[in-house]
Amino acid sequence: MSSRHLGRAIAMQSLYEWDFNRKERELSEEEIKALIARNMGEFGPGLEDASFVSELFYGVRDNLNSIDAFIAKFAPEWPIEQITIVDRNILRVGVYELKFCENIPAKVAINEAIELAKTYGGESSGKFVNGVLGAMFKNMLAEGEIKDVDRQRPAPKSSEEE
Repeated sequence: MSSRHLGRAIAMQSLYEWDFNRKERELSEEEIKALIARNMGEFGPGLEDASFVSELFYGVRDNLNSIDAFIAKFAPEWPIEQITIVDRNILRVGVYELKFCENIPAKVAINEAIELAKTYGGESSGKFVNGVLGAMFKNMLAEGEIKDVDRQRPAPKSSEEE
């Protein structure tokens, strides 16, 4: 497993725990740092790029309203609170990378989110994540929202083309 893939998995697991606990109370910054550190120690000892986990976690948290609005727009039949906690946080990581990370190609963001969904989600999670992120990416292309990193790469195939 690549270091970045493992980092995404740890970020998703940390976001899952944060999201779950928010129902009772908001976690303090110290508790969030401890949560991330605990998950890093348990699931990624010796991870080469530990800062990537924090970047993803805080990027999702700090852009949560925008990210959730994108999910709601591209999964209108699924209110955000009705999406399973695992799928919701996989989508959040995928949307964050797709929309806010200029150095991560769209194909990588989408494929990594699908792989996380297949590993950690339910039976249809991979298809669900693919559908939501694929629709978002098609919209980005239609709107001319192409990141520089994607200008030299071919666009990912949609599930309908495969």
